Amino acid sequence: MAALRILHFADAHIDMANYGRYDPVTALPVRVMDFLAALDQIVDTAVAEKVDLVLFAGDAYKDRNPQPTFQREWGRRMMRLSQAGIPTLLLVGNHDVAPTAGRAHTLHEFSTLAVPHVHVADRIRLWRPEELGAPVQIISVPWVSRSRLLTREETAGKPVEAVLTAIEARVTAAVQDAIARAEPALPLILTAHASVQGAVFGSERAVMLGQELVLGGQLLNHRRLDYVALGHIHKHQALSAPGAQPPIVYPGSIERIDFGEARETKGFVMANVTRGHTTWEFRKLKTRRFIDLKVETREADSFMEDVLRQLPEADAVAGAICRVQLSYPRDWEPLLDEKQILARFEQALSVHLQKHRLLEKRARLGDTAAVEKLTPEELLERYWQSIGLSAAETAVMQSLAREVLRQSELE
Repeated sequence: MAALRILHFADAHIDMANYGRYDPVTALPVRVMDFLAALDQIVDTAVAEKVDLVLFAGDAYKDRNPQPTFQREWGRRMMRLSQAGIPTLLLVGNHDVAPTAGRAHTLHEFSTLAVPHVHVADRIRLWRPEELGAPVQIISVPWVSRSRLLTREETAGKPVEAVLTAIEARVTAAVQDAIARAEPALPLILTAHASVQGAVFGSERAVMLGQELVLGGQLLNHRRLDYVALGHIHKHQALSAPGAQPPIVYPGSIERIDFGEARETKGFVMANVTRGHTTWEFRKLKTRRFIDLKVETREADSFMEDVLRQLPEADAVAGAICRVQLSYPRDWEPLLDEKQILARFEQALSVHLQKHRLLEKRARLGDTAAVEKLTPEELLERYWQSIGLSAAETAVMQSLAREVLRQSELE
């Protein structure tokens, strides 16, 4: 059997609009257009390379109440896959579903309207080839909430740890049952929107450890599985060793959400899946640049000169989302010229100046006995040095201090 060509992506969050402005032509936030552009690259690849299956591992939007405009834009992209005849499985993530059982999730319309070739996975189950329209089997594990697996009576009065242990036991049993029922000769994929033991978190840390289900590596490393397609953690990573079977992969989010992801590369995964062996590669997406700068200065007399010297030229930040973290002593505030700094970022999509005003540190004067022997002028000189004054500034302040001390002696 020839290898199945599978495109795996996750965490689209297409309606994130936390930076920038609105596009005058489309009336959409520019950042939303960035996320849609990344999604277009994914759909274009799927259509152009005629993949056998698209796996979306959850979180289409930033929350479970997307605006109709954003639902329209997501729908347009999914319809392109449908019209191309590409089997597509949409897994429900934590941002797609309400915490209360029985309420519709953000992807419900595709199953309600029975969109051809598009399948919505909102419960733990085994998908068979005749359903998917591809010679592959998939075990889907959407975002698991307590209300969906346990009754109130089962959770009442129990500590969180006990509840999570009960949920993990039920998920494990359901997955193992699906594995046992799968056709042995066909490839078997597990897709889950969840945290996994050993994963490195990026900025997506909405749920703290001990508060959500964490899947164990032993379950995902089951020898019967041929590929594990994960979503939920925004940082791309493989939890399996190179060449190990099955590959266990987070593709990461398709665009940067915030500066916590500034240095992360965004993309999706292309996998060649066969029974018993899978190879895969990470494909980078063209995304908007995030530039995060930390600026520190040492001399008050050259404060702005030092700041500007550490900033890039205006054309180097064109179109980027920028943050300047500026650290300086609080009493240097009058020396700060924000206009000069912001002028460097006129071509950027957005810039945020984050000012860290440092409190004056208490001077460390050394041994108490030695300090007691110092003259007032010597004590002052140490103080000027402790707060970072230059030699020239210290000389001026010492001269003024001598005048004050001389006047006090005369009085």
